Amino acid sequence: MPALPSLEELLDSAHVVSLPMRVKFRGIMERETLLLRGPLGWGEFCPFPEYDDDESSRWLAAALEAAWLGFPEPLRDSIPVNATVPAVAAERVPEVLARFGRVDAVKIKVAERGQGLADDVARVHAVREALPDAAIRVDANGGWDLDQAVEALGTLSAVDLEYAEQPVPTIEGLAEVRRRLTAAGTPVLIAADESVRKEDDPLRVARAGAADLIVVKVAPLGGVARALEIVEQAGLPAVVSSALDTSVGIRAGLALAAALPSLPYACGLGTVSLFASDITLDPLVADDGAIRLRDSVADAGLLEQYAAPRERRDWWLDRLRRVHSVLARNQHGLFTAS
Repeated sequence: MPALPSLEELLDSAHVVSLPMRVKFRGIMERETLLLRGPLGWGEFCPFPEYDDDESSRWLAAALEAAWLGFPEPLRDSIPVNATVPAVAAERVPEVLARFGRVDAVKIKVAERGQGLADDVARVHAVREALPDAAIRVDANGGWDLDQAVEALGTLSAVDLEYAEQPVPTIEGLAEVRRRLTAAGTPVLIAADESVRKEDDPLRVARAGAADLIVVKVAPLGGVARALEIVEQAGLPAVVSSALDTSVGIRAGLALAAALPSLPYACGLGTVSLFASDITLDPLVADDGAIRLRDSVADAGLLEQYAAPRERRDWWLDRLRRVHSVLARNQHGLFTAS
């Protein structure tokens, strides 16, 4: 097992950037991330600011896997992806979809704070009107309570949903939503996201029978190798998704999707299209509904152009120091302590 790269090595290779978004996503219009260059390429460390150091250590492990260890051999070289529609007004849906080109699947954000079911219904119906034959999935990020989820999914099922992602926050809640939907004859599958990546035990949702499928994201799970283990042990169909990454982070998601024995659903790896700019001259965006598997190399000019302000760079480097210390203490399964 290789040694954990030293903190000095990481600091020497670190670039902190702030990239503008085309539309607000997760409440932000600027996405900050820290990029690391290792012997095998680039890795991305971009846990959201509210995540603590312990949770963020999995994100760092994933970045180090990408740049220092590399990825497993792929089983496919083209990855189908969905378009992503943030919680925009219904009239903006065509504008958002236009950035993705041809798509066969769309994920729509719902249950946005400050909005109501009428907003979600209008947005979902606008997507269905624009794309009559596309698979439509909704993502509530745990934003509903039980009654709201059952009501909303009962209403939204009229557009023939492929599945609903994390309608309520807890594993027990997911199981109850599944039970109520079945009792009501509402044909909506339930996907678990936060109940996989934010749990100490990512397999508990599968053991509880609380989901029909799971959403797996490389960074929050600690890397491609760990995500592959979780999918195998869960025994449920998996959707590979991303955490609002640049093309460097998306490359890791593509590696996971390429290595899975089965890929029954389009992946949520098209979010680079939500950025106004990227850090590579060859962005990993969909062409005809899929992304071709290839490496992502950060461009020196773009790294300089979008370099974060000094105080934000210092914030991220301080975070890197703390999280590296956590990783060294925990001796993550990918590395031994230096």
